[in-house]
Amino acid sequence: MSLSTEDVVAEVREGHARIAALVEELTDAQARGDSALPGWSRGHVLTHLADLARAFTRVTEHALRGRLVEVYEGGRPARNASIEAGAGRSAADLRAAVVESADELDNAWKQVDSEDWQRPVTYRDGVLLDVLHCRWREVEIHAADLALGRGVADWSPDFCAHALDFLAPRVPDGMALTLRPDDSDLRRQWGSGEPVEVRGALTDLTAWMAGRTPTGPLVSSSGAVAQLGPWP
Repeated sequence: MSLSTEDVVAEVREGHARIAALVEELTDAQARGDSALPGWSRGHVLTHLADLARAFTRVTEHALRGRLVEVYEGGRPARNASIEAGAGRSAADLRAAVVESADELDNAWKQVDSEDWQRPVTYRDGVLLDVLHCRWREVEIHAADLALGRGVADWSPDFCAHALDFLAPRVPDGMALTLRPDDSDLRRQWGSGEPVEVRGALTDLTAWMAGRTPTGPLVSSSGAVAQLGPWP
């Protein structure tokens, strides 16, 4: 059973609080250190989280007025440039940006009622509810990417269920993939073609589907674990 919208809002707010706690004692050296994402420092991850929060605040405010705007002003090139420009800031500046932008987004969502979540947005040509779910994914996954004490093993079953459903399009063509967690009844099966079953902990299966490193072993019926398609 999927979470209610109110529950997802609460999950995101808890995620914001966890990230604030993770970076409370962040040093400049740690900010410049490698994250779990190849080519990105922790400063890159934190800048991205702050930029996305501000972008989603803008999207929310405009959606409530019946207006459609790009997620990022200037599109992906502007997004990438902002991340590069902001990644080298001091730990104090990064911390302030992440906390303040999350507060702004939380405040914007306080203006959204149950019907407003169905207002159209340009993000994936969807609705405001899709923005909420995206923020949930970003907060949970990037908190693990920061490598500051929270990892993929800390993901909740509810989050794993949501993330797996979102990531289903990564299953390669010609494969009928079954994910069978050893520690959960939450099984997933997608695609058609050659049957492949992958077993492991629920969080590790989710990490693999999300392109992150599992903390424990995965066992595939085909031998080597398959190469997945691009992020949906």
